[in-house]
Amino acid sequence: MSEMKRISPLASFYAALRKFDRVVFALLLGLALLAIFNQEQFIPSLLFVGKALVSIGPFILLSVGMTAYAQATGADNLIAKAFQGNKAKMIIFAALMGVLSPFCSCGVIPLIAALLGMGVPLSAVMAFWLASPLMDPAMMVLTIGALGFEFAIAKLIMAAIIGIMGGFAILALETNGLLKNPLRAGVGDGGCGSSHIRNPEKAVWKFWSEQSRIEKFLKSAKLNLFFLGKWLAFAFFLENLMLAYIPADNIVALVGGGDFLSIALATFAGVPAYLNGYAALPLVAGLIEQGMAPGAGMAFLIGGGVTSIPAAMAVWALARFPVFISYITLSLASAFVAGLLFQAFTML
Repeated sequence: MSEMKRISPLASFYAALRKFDRVVFALLLGLALLAIFNQEQFIPSLLFVGKALVSIGPFILLSVGMTAYAQATGADNLIAKAFQGNKAKMIIFAALMGVLSPFCSCGVIPLIAALLGMGVPLSAVMAFWLASPLMDPAMMVLTIGALGFEFAIAKLIMAAIIGIMGGFAILALETNGLLKNPLRAGVGDGGCGSSHIRNPEKAVWKFWSEQSRIEKFLKSAKLNLFFLGKWLAFAFFLENLMLAYIPADNIVALVGGGDFLSIALATFAGVPAYLNGYAALPLVAGLIEQGMAPGAGMAFLIGGGVTSIPAAMAVWALARFPVFISYITLSLASAFVAGLLFQAFTML
């Protein structure tokens, strides 16, 4: 009996720990370790995460509100049905819209969650998902200023092609019965079938007239706000640690050649070393001036833009493992091929 009493508090603590959200725990643990071992970095990290969340806050709220409204009114059925039909046209349209949208690799996550939760086909969503972080009007202008008109146009074309080809690759997998139920359980409408086109029902646009729909709206908003908020906060915290501790310029400096190996290294260097779409431009411009191959620079910008650690963490939280692997594989393969093509173009 005495032995059971000694074990009981430990067992209770373990049970409570299992119920505690792992992402929140990891974030708090990281902040605690930072406060203990590097107090000078603690406040800057908090401010960085806070400012990043405030910056992306309108997109999160829009996504949460849109998803909750669609579920409470039954409009998610209508939205899903609107994306039925010719998937090839949807993929092309989504990729072109992606290069015009002002989303970064993390900022696009709330919108992706809303689209998949409403039943939009993964192939069309993936086309937008891949293209969106790579180019937008503001980045186009800055790329021209930092790397020249030729580089900017090439990156714009690459972004659209990557989105289209990625969308068709996912469509081929979908056609063969793979990548069903792309969202993790608890994302979207809280069920494994969140990406299915549900049985049609009449939409009730003024959902506040029914108590059950109000409760559905509030429940959906609460779950999705907590889900997106915790993962993006953790992703931004990781991004800040990378900025503080990883010498990005030293990593990318290893890829100064224009051969097969250097472009491959540049593709993978973007995963830990990429900062963000805007901060990476002057870095790559400076390295190109110091001898970095243009193709390696292109591979770094494209690979890092889609597969950076904060972006990958957000995708991991949102999508099931097969979708995550497809996303990472398509991103890295596309970045590598884009780097080779651009390097060959510059040598003509």
